Amino acid sequence: MPEMEYDKLTSMQKAAVALIAFGAEVSALVLKGMNEKDLERITIEIANMRDVPADIEKKVIEDCHDIFIARQYISQGGVDFAKTILEKAVGPTRAKDILNRLESSLYSKGFSLLKDIDPKQLSQFLQSEHPQTISLILTQLAPSHSASVLSEFAGELQAEVALRIATMEKIAPEILGEIEQTLEGHFEKGGSSHMSATGGAKAMAELLNLMDTTAEKNIMLSLEADDADLAAEIKNMMFVFDDIILLDDRSVQKVLKEVETKDLSIALKATSDEVKNKIFSNVSERVSKMVEEEMEYMGPTRLSDVETAQSRIVEVIRRLEEEGQIIISGRGGKEDIIV
Repeated sequence: MPEMEYDKLTSMQKAAVALIAFGAEVSALVLKGMNEKDLERITIEIANMRDVPADIEKKVIEDCHDIFIARQYISQGGVDFAKTILEKAVGPTRAKDILNRLESSLYSKGFSLLKDIDPKQLSQFLQSEHPQTISLILTQLAPSHSASVLSEFAGELQAEVALRIATMEKIAPEILGEIEQTLEGHFEKGGSSHMSATGGAKAMAELLNLMDTTAEKNIMLSLEADDADLAAEIKNMMFVFDDIILLDDRSVQKVLKEVETKDLSIALKATSDEVKNKIFSNVSERVSKMVEEEMEYMGPTRLSDVETAQSRIVEVIRRLEEEGQIIISGRGGKEDIIV
């Protein structure tokens, strides 16, 4: 069995390490409160967990402590208060990491019920709702899920919802509470929790980065017609595959370490020579030759397959940027950052 590495552990594996560390009595109380699906997943992880190095166990316990403290700060004064306190205590990078990992657990029950629903079914359920309601709900889902749902709407509704997400600010918890109760009435009875939704240009840019090209272009054209300044702001925050030329060589090398050769070969089938040169100048001669041979061997490739491969690579870039491992120079100049 390969040596366990903290950075490669999934959230469920970290949870398993924590429960093992806490002991049987505490773990039993935690497991008792889990739903059947999560209980099955965590049980499998615990069963497969062998010897856990002391340093990894210590790191997981420290993470648990940080999360508990962050929750306490949030309950005292909200997310902004928690962010301010945590930044002073552990620095901005660490504070952002803690709050990002805590974010999904802050979602209220009503919204969490939607996370496993097929995008087609969810879009059918939502399409009769007011665009503002749809916008609020989509801001509470994972970006990839929201993007899939938004892609299913007709063009006019896509554009209306996109505009509302892009211009949305923080929403009062009581408004989200009303929506939550409605969702629970449709899917399951449950409790409630306090939360606030944040939309804005950044949220819309994240969704567009995850959508197919046709839907993305349709939304951007509508936004440009309605609010050119807002559309420009969103576009400046977006990152497309060809923007890889904005990365320095060291960042490109970090990205390529996490990209499969097959994805890279497909992604490069429909891109500029500038992008190809950027990639090939940051891989070994052996890898470069391998990619070129694979591109030639695969022959004609569907554009949708190329875009899918490029999207996977963009997701890696965005993740590494969010983790602070790479910096992307903005379109407007070296000092700009695409987020």
